[in-house]
Amino acid sequence: MTDRQRLVVCASHSPGKERDPEHVEGPMFRKGLAEARALVEEFDPDYVVLFGGDHRRAFRHVVPTFSVSLSAEVIDEGPHEGGQLNVPKETAQGLSEHLLASGIDIAVCRDVGLDHAFGLPLRDLLGGLDERPVLPVSVNCAMPPLPTADRVLALGTAVGQFLDGRDDRVLVIGTGGLSHSPPSLEIDDYYINDEDRAALIAAGSEAARDLIRPEWDEAFLTALESWDAAALASLTDSARQRAGAGANEVRTWLAAGAAGGGRPLHRLVYEPVREWITGMAVATSA
Repeated sequence: MTDRQRLVVCASHSPGKERDPEHVEGPMFRKGLAEARALVEEFDPDYVVLFGGDHRRAFRHVVPTFSVSLSAEVIDEGPHEGGQLNVPKETAQGLSEHLLASGIDIAVCRDVGLDHAFGLPLRDLLGGLDERPVLPVSVNCAMPPLPTADRVLALGTAVGQFLDGRDDRVLVIGTGGLSHSPPSLEIDDYYINDEDRAALIAAGSEAARDLIRPEWDEAFLTALESWDAAALASLTDSARQRAGAGANEVRTWLAAGAAGGGRPLHRLVYEPVREWITGMAVATSA
């Protein structure tokens, strides 16, 4: 595997960004995200492996630790219409079989409705849901019990080994995090309908603005830049206690980095954006 064959991009996402059409908030993050998109355009991937979480929408009654979707759509959400993802079924099937043979127990999903954890990075980095074929790999970041960092790293490593055997140019994305405490994730109720979700967010958003933890974010980004796997695992396994329930989403960053060969990921930007209740960052292997 060479830099010409694989590009890793990890980026925070926040629905708050979508509620700011005038682009008043998060100017530094937006600039870093634009730089990452330019890298993606130059790289021109054949397809995307996207490690994303879930916000108790796709997976409620049965919550797989890890899953590969053989067919999927992104649901309507906020200002964005949903749409079908172009999942290359044979490749997704091959990845699923490889992971199982490698000792990674996964679920295989069909016709699953994924949320903004998958939709936002595809729009931000590629310009739309259907710009490239996508292999959606879900990592449980929302409902305890959560996978340990070691298992997430093993997942990513196994995905990377699958890609090593193929002559493809692959964009690997990890999405979510960094520190944030969204009210809808801080409770452990397995089912939250849209009305209750909105009420929780309305009641708790102001307090959540003060729960960004820049010192934790800095420690995580520093560990990424040297790919200190032990430090990354320690920070991830204690993420909820130290940086809020939303920080659990950095599991997708670990998986993406491991799939990229465990190379250092260099930060393009970090900006804590209070209005989005999140420490926002972008890091890439380029």
